[in-house]
Amino acid sequence: MAGDQIHPEEAHLVRVVEYDIPDRVGNGTGELIVLLTNITDSDDAAAEELAAAYHQRWEEETANDQLKTHLRGPGKILRSRLPELVHQEIWAWLTVHYALSVLIARAAEAADLDPDRISYSRVLRIARRSATGTAGFSPSGLD
Repeated sequence: MAGDQIHPEEAHLVRVVEYDIPDRVGNGTGELIVLLTNITDSDDAAAEELAAAYHQRWEEETANDQLKTHLRGPGKILRSRLPELVHQEIWAWLTVHYALSVLIARAAEAADLDPDRISYSRVLRIARRSATGTAGFSPSGLD
């Protein structure tokens, strides 16, 4: 409980790194980030290095979330049953994710924005609407 003494065998020595991210949400205010690490010696890693590494980790987590939760959908499993088709399906999901990421990067560059400011979910909805609404032919007509 808060304020209770911790037995030395249960305690862990950590280093606290605090830094501000200005206007992270886009509402004009900053956000204080508090990072705990077991890298206690600043000669091993400077606070700036740890903050940058933490940010990069969350960039990866965000990409995983975009792919698993938004693009594929929560709780959905791969449909393929054969290993070759599973690989093909995974490559398809990764290819679509990459294409949307490139679209976001190019739109951000054209608007002089940080790509993180563009909503992946919104771009996905627009792409889905555009892909289904403007198809010039039916895939069944390819026989």
